[in-house]
Amino acid sequence: MDTNIRTPMEIFNLPHHLVVPLFQRPYVWDETEQWAPLWADVRRMAELRMSDPFRTAAHFLGAVVLQVQDRSVGSVPARNVIDGQQRLTTLQLLMDATAAVFEEAGQDNLASQMETLTHNSASFVQDEADRLKIRHTNRDRAAFEEVMRSDPPIDYERLSHPTSRLVGAHRYFTGEVQVWLGPGNDREFALRAQALAHVLQQGLQIVVIDLQVNENSQEIFETLNARGTPLTAADLIKNFVFQKLETDGADTAKVYAEDWPFESKFWEAELAVGRVTYTRGALFLNQWLVARAAEEIPTKSTFTRFKHFVEHESKQKMIDLLRAIKVQAEQYEAWTTSAADPDRNLTVTEMNVYRMQANGIELLKPVLLWLHEPGRGLPQPVIDRVIGLVESWVVRRSLLRLTTSNLGSVVANVLRTARAASAEDLAATVEHFLRGQTVASSYWPGDAEIRGYLSTVPAYRRYPRSRLRMVLEAVEDYLRSEYHAHQVDRRGYPIEHLLPQKWEAHWPVHDEVSRAERAAHVHRLGNLTLLTAKLNSAVSNGSWLGPNGKYAKLAQHDVLKLNQRLREVSAGGWDETRIDERTADLIDIVLRAWPVPAGHTGEISDSRTSVQTWVEVNDLVTAGLLPAGTVLKARPGTWGDATARVTPSGALDVGGSVFTSPSAAGKHVKGGVTNGWAFWRLEDGRNLADVRAAYRGEKPAPSDGVGDLPEAEESIAR
Repeated sequence: MDTNIRTPMEIFNLPHHLVVPLFQRPYVWDETEQWAPLWADVRRMAELRMSDPFRTAAHFLGAVVLQVQDRSVGSVPARNVIDGQQRLTTLQLLMDATAAVFEEAGQDNLASQMETLTHNSASFVQDEADRLKIRHTNRDRAAFEEVMRSDPPIDYERLSHPTSRLVGAHRYFTGEVQVWLGPGNDREFALRAQALAHVLQQGLQIVVIDLQVNENSQEIFETLNARGTPLTAADLIKNFVFQKLETDGADTAKVYAEDWPFESKFWEAELAVGRVTYTRGALFLNQWLVARAAEEIPTKSTFTRFKHFVEHESKQKMIDLLRAIKVQAEQYEAWTTSAADPDRNLTVTEMNVYRMQANGIELLKPVLLWLHEPGRGLPQPVIDRVIGLVESWVVRRSLLRLTTSNLGSVVANVLRTARAASAEDLAATVEHFLRGQTVASSYWPGDAEIRGYLSTVPAYRRYPRSRLRMVLEAVEDYLRSEYHAHQVDRRGYPIEHLLPQKWEAHWPVHDEVSRAERAAHVHRLGNLTLLTAKLNSAVSNGSWLGPNGKYAKLAQHDVLKLNQRLREVSAGGWDETRIDERTADLIDIVLRAWPVPAGHTGEISDSRTSVQTWVEVNDLVTAGLLPAGTVLKARPGTWGDATARVTPSGALDVGGSVFTSPSAAGKHVKGGVTNGWAFWRLEDGRNLADVRAAYRGEKPAPSDGVGDLPEAEESIAR
């Protein structure tokens, strides 16, 4: 076994074949997790070379394992790719895409240089099919060979495999290279092209483990991929930092004891971000780096981006940089600890940490770190104002259940914009930037849209409990702030339905329309409150008035301002009209707690359907796409005679039983979980999902006869 660090030129230059064996998994890398970070690293290295052509910096791409194949006389050498085929394949696609852009621009020499790294010379192979240096033998072969052999400019839609990830990667890199090189073919273009070609040939490093024919490749593969605990970004950064300190002649033992802040259970705790778990230390280092670099950095790229930042951007000695990191790590830990204290009167920063945690969102941490960076010296009112702006932007989007997938790049742009602003202009600059977000994936919703949505949304069902509780706590704190009172203690108080979920026994109504209206109001914001004292179930489901009613118990046991205002308007009873009035009142407070600038309406310039996260039957009724009284039929099956009638409030009446969602009505009929949007059909054969698609402005999905995905799972695609 031989191990060497090699550049792409050293790996790919000579005629040979790198064969991806049949048993290897298909190509799975994608834009968000791999293509974009790789391109960002390559682009950064190219820009660094343009600023200093004599710099010998290189970017590390990881390791691959190759094993020599027996070959017949006259054929080029061949090696199996035991590990690293995703990395090598992506690198080949990037090189070929770059060669195509060079060729179109008339940069023939550079295009030829790229081609020597991806294609064997015709004089070394017996067949045109053997030209490619990477050869897939699994199902990826046809798509890879087609896109790699296509002549530029490539019409990707006309390829035989336009939806293949391999084709998608080639298309992505072609577009990014074109944008980065810019229009025309002048001297600036040529310099950028030369810098990019140099990086792709010599500016990247890969550890290559070469195995001989008789060595046990499976054992090596398992050792690399399955045994032991993977190093976190914090582990890798720690190793790099102390190697750097040792090179600088520092007393590493002393520095470790005094300045490395991450050796505690706090930093070793594992936190879930989406579906992935990271240590808090690794997450902090990523967020600190985003704050310093002002660019979105995938968590998987934290180490490589940190290394580049230290070596080429920071202009600080390692010991000084480490001490700056320590200061901010201590700030971060203090914010987190304070936010977890239920009785503490939180600062604006600490409250933001608490509220974003309740929302399950980490993306504003880089903003907090940037605002508190040592030496920045921003006045506290400016810091608080900026936090209020970005928090309003995020919370308002979360109230509408809008996508968060693009917000990381927006935060990076906020930081980049803020860098150029003075302390006096900082808040106005950030406000102007957020107001300027006019696309659906990042806009700042205005009052009218929030009011329209919250007025009828079944909040108890639509929001995670932690988010809903945070909103009600914010309303309580806003009411207390009028009297300069202490913030409400954050002890996870239960969310109580004033009109109980099981209302039929003590809150009866006697006609179909009234039943549907009552069912539609149960989970609305105005029917919800926090309780500091738990009401027993008998009272909770009981009547409103009377000596043992909920009104009396609230007066006897609860001290929240939220409930004092409630009692003022409900002494005569509690019904749908009062729920609507209280909903409007709570919305007014929510809008004041997270305000937008005067005159801001939150208009967007692109289609809103891309972020439409939830559609209800009531929306279809209001839009006139599903008139009240429409009779729906169950899809064919043993329950094919079952029908449901659409009520004026958007509920479904199935034989006198009223349901607020299609899936609940479908479950009632089937006796098991079902996707009601596919289960219920109109007379013309369309199902409810088709009507919903029309509401969103989408094409109806083709029917495949499958309609029993639970609504909770289906909502992922909304």
